[in-house]
Amino acid sequence: MIKSRRTSSCSFCLTRILPVITLLFPLNLLGADKPAPRPSKTAQQTTSPVPAEQQSDSYDFVDAPRNYVTEKIIGMASSMDRFFGGNRHYQESNQSVFKLDLTRMLGYGDNHKFELSGKMSLRLPGTEGRLRLWLATETENDINDSPTKDTHTHQSSDATTKKTSLAARYSSEEQQAWTFGTDAGIKLPINNPDPFARSWVGYAAPVNDWRMKSKETVYWYKSLGVGNTTQFDIERDMSGARLFRSSTSAMWLREKDNIDLVQSFSIYHTMNDRSAVIYQASAGWITNPVFRATDYVVLAFYRYRMHQKWLYLELSPQLHFPWEKDYRASPALSFRVEALFDETN
Repeated sequence: MIKSRRTSSCSFCLTRILPVITLLFPLNLLGADKPAPRPSKTAQQTTSPVPAEQQSDSYDFVDAPRNYVTEKIIGMASSMDRFFGGNRHYQESNQSVFKLDLTRMLGYGDNHKFELSGKMSLRLPGTEGRLRLWLATETENDINDSPTKDTHTHQSSDATTKKTSLAARYSSEEQQAWTFGTDAGIKLPINNPDPFARSWVGYAAPVNDWRMKSKETVYWYKSLGVGNTTQFDIERDMSGARLFRSSTSAMWLREKDNIDLVQSFSIYHTMNDRSAVIYQASAGWITNPVFRATDYVVLAFYRYRMHQKWLYLELSPQLHFPWEKDYRASPALSFRVEALFDETN
């Protein structure tokens, strides 16, 4: 009897002491693990393994045709520019490139001699191709990076003297269809240096079956003063071997208070893996002293890969209608041999 009373009294004491021990000494201090918290319904609804920008939406079906058109047009245009060795290739290529040209002009614009010119774009190490050393031996208008380089015509100019230009050039990677760049350098000879600085911004985007591309360049030359060049191109892949391009450009020089305008329409046709031809019609105008056309040109520009991917032959029969000859037909023939030294095997 006495023993049963003691047992019941001990049980009663333990039941009253245990809550006190639990309050004074939490379970985690005694080696017990906390139960894992259960996620709330709100957290389960807001948390998603896929970022918002990657989640599917009702317009995903347009991605495939958009990517197809973009790759088709850009790939075709880049291939044409690379084969013809245009100004775009040397400005936009990420490779180091050295080019030598030997040119002879017959007929209109004939200077009765062969002309040797060169151009080098050297990618500096450790810059991922963004910083380059640029060396060119060309006329003043060419050194201005005029977009009229894409018109394969002989354009008479007051500035016909060839000089060597050396510059350091920085170009950013394309960011959401935008590109930026700047360079600064000096034109030789060293006894009469002509420092210059240039900056440009470009934008390119597909518009349905077309590709639109624009570029704005501002520059300063000690000899020419402040200037600006605007270029606008639209192009379309007509077939697997033909590309249409319309190029519009305007070049303004403050010292001359004049705007040089050039409009060209070109069809690029790849004949085979060794040869291609451009059919082009272009026109040029000036605004000072009066607005007038300076030249109308129709031409065919044939380029043949003579050996591997570095030796080319170019022939270009041209028909000019220049203002200086009262717009009378003036035929010309351009002949050129070009050697490329780049990272292409």
